[in-house]
Amino acid sequence: MDYELNLDWQSFMESHWQKRPLLIKGGFRDFRDTISPDELAGLAMEDDVSSRMVTRFDGKWDVRHGPFQDFDDLGEKDWSILVQAVNHWHFPSAALMKPFRCLSDWRADDLMISYSVPGGGVGPHLDQYDVFIIQGQGRRHWRVGEKIPMKQHCPHPDLLQVAPFDAIIDDEMVPGDILYIPPGFPHEGYAIEESLNYSVGFRAPNARELFSGFADYVIANDLGSYRYSDPDLSFRDNPALIQQGELTKLHRMMQDLLDQPAVFRQWFGEYISQSRHELDLAQPEPPYTPEDIQALMAQGESLFRLNGLRVLRVGDTCFVNGEELKTPHIEAADVLCQYDEVSADMLGDALHDPQFVILLTALINSGYWYFDD
Repeated sequence: MDYELNLDWQSFMESHWQKRPLLIKGGFRDFRDTISPDELAGLAMEDDVSSRMVTRFDGKWDVRHGPFQDFDDLGEKDWSILVQAVNHWHFPSAALMKPFRCLSDWRADDLMISYSVPGGGVGPHLDQYDVFIIQGQGRRHWRVGEKIPMKQHCPHPDLLQVAPFDAIIDDEMVPGDILYIPPGFPHEGYAIEESLNYSVGFRAPNARELFSGFADYVIANDLGSYRYSDPDLSFRDNPALIQQGELTKLHRMMQDLLDQPAVFRQWFGEYISQSRHELDLAQPEPPYTPEDIQALMAQGESLFRLNGLRVLRVGDTCFVNGEELKTPHIEAADVLCQYDEVSADMLGDALHDPQFVILLTALINSGYWYFDD
């Protein structure tokens, strides 16, 4: 099913993206849930799916992490089940990511879906990423506060909250309503009745994560192996003092690695194209041969991209799930980046190059693309 978003993107980007929260009443007209509570509970019982349950009984918060065996000990109020990356595991739900693709694929993260009974929620809290919260079945009351410095506390080791706040948005959401919240704005939502909520999140790496990822890349690729040297070393009055010239030279050694554009682009493409969540990979058995691929595509079969797969382009290089697509056929590789469904016509002359077909076959046999059979 295709979902048409009732939003003026130009106005939104100018006035709200990363600036101000926005409640979009009727953001999706005639909204239909993509998943049932029972299906969501089933996903929360799977080993490869990240899920948690948040409860508040007698004023005490508790968090449990999946996979769950059953849900028999829960009452009729004050609890929620939250499942991450549902777009990886549930095909109909993946369609909810598509209306937001204009915001850049590399920033998009995943679709989290929660089911809550009356009173269910995770308490007042802050997020450091952008999120669009779509109301599914039921009603939920949301409050959003102003972006001001706030102390956070942990009523449970796995739950970070903030103190009560004054609201700039205080409203009830019904099916099809969408709440956009930029980073740093406190918010809380509680179910009025049994509710489903769909959260489209956008990742925003911090400098610490970037440096950590880059350091891993430097080590894995044996870069920066040159050592500090000081042939002009001179005597000093204070042997414990590290001189400014030495600090400058050490800083330059590290900076030189970051100042190599080709190295930085390669690292970032590999780093940012990796999914933070498991993929629902199903490798074909028996594996396809290049001849199979050419024959199927010549017959008009289309290739479909695995939901949740990150396929991104940096400069003239495309990356899939942390790996570079090594091919001179940039236009064909870009087609794989841009489109969820790919036909032979879209790949053009690349399908006549045996090396490209071998590459495409490897991608299909890895489970990254598939024929709709």
